[in-house]
Amino acid sequence: MADAVTARGDRSRIIREGNHSFAIVVEETVLHYRLGDAGTMAGQLGALLTAMDLPAVSLGVIPSTVERTMWPIESFTVFDDKRVDHEPLSASVTITAPDEVVQYLKAFGQLHRQAAYGADARALIVKAIDALGDP
Repeated sequence: MADAVTARGDRSRIIREGNHSFAIVVEETVLHYRLGDAGTMAGQLGALLTAMDLPAVSLGVIPSTVERTMWPIESFTVFDDKRVDHEPLSASVTITAPDEVVQYLKAFGQLHRQAAYGADARALIVKAIDALGDP
């Protein structure tokens, strides 16, 4: 448990310190996945609301009602336009081939354009919290 708390603190520090920026896009549907009790979920969704206020963070939520120009895909993370970590079901894959990284950057661009930001994204997160009932 102590190691997990330390690791979370280290990740939290990265987002608040230094010259980093984070562009994050999530599907609205994932805000409603119950991966814990209502209190746990409310805390996680509240953390998203807090993160949205950080200057280094751009958080977009793709509304479930948006007309899709791209299908939902598995989670991936792009680091400095040079590396992609992709996590399909069976393995964790690190991609560094420039032509493949470009494909992920294009996919992120499409997902980014479908997402709501600012007050609209915040409203979708609050809606998910409200759907939990009393935690």
